[in-house]
Amino acid sequence: MAAAAPPRPYTVLLVEDDDADAMLVEEALLDRGMARSVQRAVDGVAALGYLRDAGNPRPDLIVLDLNMPRMNGRELLSVLKKDQTLVSVPVVVLTTSAAPDDVTGAYQEHANAYVTKPVNLDDFVQAVQSIDTFFLDTVTKPS
Repeated sequence: MAAAAPPRPYTVLLVEDDDADAMLVEEALLDRGMARSVQRAVDGVAALGYLRDAGNPRPDLIVLDLNMPRMNGRELLSVLKKDQTLVSVPVVVLTTSAAPDDVTGAYQEHANAYVTKPVNLDDFVQAVQSIDTFFLDTVTKPS
């Protein structure tokens, strides 16, 4: 059995209004070598501003809280998945809500993974790695 490949470092946009949660997720991604950079937006409006600024790099991954002021994560996810330039960016929802309607709604809006807070870092990392594996396994390779 071959050893698992090391994680591919992402550029991450973390959309989170809680400073403590943001620091925990950012440290987990950086300390485990899963992110080469983490940019943060405090709500959906700020995230869209970042994403639509041509001077900013397009993230490889968006980590998205659902409960935020101004534009919440549900609204942002809906906008992202209808935008032709952003639809292919994988999204991990990271939220306190385990309500079936929130989980179902996130997946109906094409979230790639759903992880609840308080975050179990191993579960979070596993969710990110499963997205990476899926995208690497299904990407069309040039002949």
